[in-house]
Amino acid sequence: MDQRSGQKRAVDYLYPGIDPFDQRVIEVGEGHRVFVEQCGNPQGVPVLVLHGGPGGGCSPAMRRYFDPAHYRVVLFDQRGCGRSRPHASVDDNTTWHLVRDIELIRQSLGIDRFILFGGSWGATLALIYAITHPDRVAAMVLRGVFLMTKSELDWFYGGGAGAFYPELWQRFLAPIPADEQFDLLAAYHRRLFSGHLGDETRAARAWAGWENALASVQGDGAAGDGPAEYARAFARLENHYFVNAGFLDGDGWILRNLPRIAHLPAIIVQGRFDMICPPKSAWTLAQGLPKARLHMIPMAGHALSEPGISEALVRAMNQLRDG
Repeated sequence: MDQRSGQKRAVDYLYPGIDPFDQRVIEVGEGHRVFVEQCGNPQGVPVLVLHGGPGGGCSPAMRRYFDPAHYRVVLFDQRGCGRSRPHASVDDNTTWHLVRDIELIRQSLGIDRFILFGGSWGATLALIYAITHPDRVAAMVLRGVFLMTKSELDWFYGGGAGAFYPELWQRFLAPIPADEQFDLLAAYHRRLFSGHLGDETRAARAWAGWENALASVQGDGAAGDGPAEYARAFARLENHYFVNAGFLDGDGWILRNLPRIAHLPAIIVQGRFDMICPPKSAWTLAQGLPKARLHMIPMAGHALSEPGISEALVRAMNQLRDG
């Protein structure tokens, strides 16, 4: 309990920390090695955790949203990030490689169907995997929905969110000359892939700093610099995916293909004041999935660590447990 505010923190809603019962590295092809871990009940209901970014990687806190007596929780670091190798590599690293990797993980672990649990880019990847392999998905729990559309990218990298945080937006613009600021995805791409480690790291810190500063509704913009290695992988992979529009066949691909997963139960948890992935996407998704339930969390932003978000996600997984 936070004695100063009298309000619960996000960790107060989570299950106690646990250690994995299995950790392994799977060779997925093209020289990529993907780190996978399992925790909870080895005979439990399988859940696949899909982290954000792209490039974010998994953390021990992500194990704690699930009743460990009931769920068999599978987490993996997607190509190029976290404990997967080669680090920060975008070679042979596309959405469709990740979908194939998930299938290889599922088969390697002897799992028939997953519950998919993902937020932000993790929600995007969950939807794409489900559309591609609907028979391998039992249900979805999604947070901070991102549908990989041009309008969403324009919002965050074209000045929409910057209208609410002009001082932070100016900090994001600062590394880019004025004559390149009309296309920030391309301008940052040139710097993140310049081949000069120092320049790439500086650009990566600015890229990651912009997103991190806006993640929480309680944030004051002073997110600080994270580890350089993490920032470089996060920024390079995210930018690589975004300049390529998620490697999808046309804008709005997910929405066009929702009929393929209309039969799947889905619980959607969305922060009302999410500046990174505005609520319109979650609402639109819920309208297109007849079996979806949308929970709009007041006074919450984008981050998994928001108290209201964490509480709703744990409750969602408990509801699936209890039928």
